[in-house]
Formats: sequence, C-alpha cells, structure tokens
Amino acid sequence: MNMKKMSLGLAVVAICLSAAWAKDKEQMQGTVVSENSVACGSQSKGKKSSDIMCQEYVIRTDSTEYHVRQEKEAHKELLPVNAPVELSISKDKMKFKVNGKSYEMLVVSESAVTAPPAQPPAPEAPKQ
Repeated sequence: MNMKKMSLGLAVVAICLSAAWAKDKEQMQGTVVSENSVACGSQSKGKKSSDIMCQEYVIRTDSTEYHVRQEKEAHKELLPVNAPVELSISKDKMKFKVNGKSYEMLVVSESAVTAPPAQPPAPEAPKQ
C-alpha cells in the first residue's frame, strides 16, 4: 500500500514539474516599454574605480513587467522602445526577438502589471 502512495506522489510531482517547465518555455508576446542606463558593476584601474554601465529594459507582457539587463558587456546595441517582442523565459534568463534579431538577457526583477486607472464617465450633455 505504501508503494502505491509513493508512486502516486511521485507521479503528481512529475506532472507539476513538467507543467512548470512547459510554462517557462512557452512563447509570450510583449513590448519594450523603456530603457535606462544603470550601474551594473565597477572596474578598478590602479587607485581609481569607475562604474560599468549597462542598459536595463522593461519588457511588458499582458500580466507582467520584466526588468532585464544584458548578460555580457559586449551587447551594446540599443533596443527600440515600443517595439513588439516574442519572448520566452527559462529560470533567470529571457530569450527574445526584436525586429527579427535574437537576444538573451538576465531577468533582474519582475512585477505584476497594474491595471490602468479607471476613466471617469463622460459628462452627459445638458438636456434641452
């Protein structure tokens, strides 16, 4: 009897893990919302130290905003703001395409997209 319960438990865990893995790999649509230069490290030369700057992008999907940064300093090309992207996320990395070119960046944070404030109803025209 214990063996059946253990087998059932393992099957449930396997199904949950495969569902989570599939969710990580699914393709999503999003938009590059903004770009900022942020300090992402420092470099020492003798007694002087200087900040290394990286581009950080906000990519918004229907439900989530992702803040992503270049993984390697070599990626210096700026991405266009308001550009549509096709993306997938695996662990802490996002792979996406902008204008047909592929990129891979680190996800540094994510947050839920807040609903825009409700618009007040339009005033009614005065009755005559």
